[in-house]
Amino acid sequence: MRLAAVIPAFNEGSRIGSVIQAVAPYVHAVIVVDDGSHDETASVAASHGATVLTHRENCGAGAATMTGLDAARRMEFDAVITIDADGQHNPADIPRLIESLQTEKSDLVIANRFGQKNSIPTIRRLFNAIGNVVTFAATGMYLSDSQCGFKLFGPKALQEVDLKMSGFEFCTEIIREAVQNKWKVTSIPTKVVYSDYTLAKGQSFAGGVQTALKILLRSFLR
Repeated sequence: MRLAAVIPAFNEGSRIGSVIQAVAPYVHAVIVVDDGSHDETASVAASHGATVLTHRENCGAGAATMTGLDAARRMEFDAVITIDADGQHNPADIPRLIESLQTEKSDLVIANRFGQKNSIPTIRRLFNAIGNVVTFAATGMYLSDSQCGFKLFGPKALQEVDLKMSGFEFCTEIIREAVQNKWKVTSIPTKVVYSDYTLAKGQSFAGGVQTALKILLRSFLR
């Protein structure tokens, strides 16, 4: 199975190099989507051997993820790992996602940051709980960590995924795609490391509310 990693990145010049180094041993190629960064994200990623795709403007995490998935399809990869650029996920968990894909015959494997004894701030737990409820309301599928960016798209999911939402709401859109296309979805517990840096990169509470409203509105309009 030819496996690529897709890493959406916005102003991650200080982190992207170490993330690429940690991911590279587990995949055949690393694709970094520089989402309109104002720093050295693109040049650092290229210097670490990644294929770099660049958005001229910041388009959002969903748009950057879809750009990477499209590129992986054109490059004829069989499967894709998506992982955040800020270093919160542990690439050493990638083999466990692959094992789940193969043994469970899954189409989509989603990491669950809440399935282990991870140190997760209360506000993040609250955001996740809201995201899970909104995702269930919009899709009918309940997951313990529906908003995690650490995912493995198997061959069927990679070929069929077609994201339209450009912002953080794309995580719920992926679950809706899974339901509509009848993908088998599995979830496995993984490690996560939160720091002041990673917390600063996330959504604000107001942004999270706006994301939830967008998801619900679009789900009812489809």
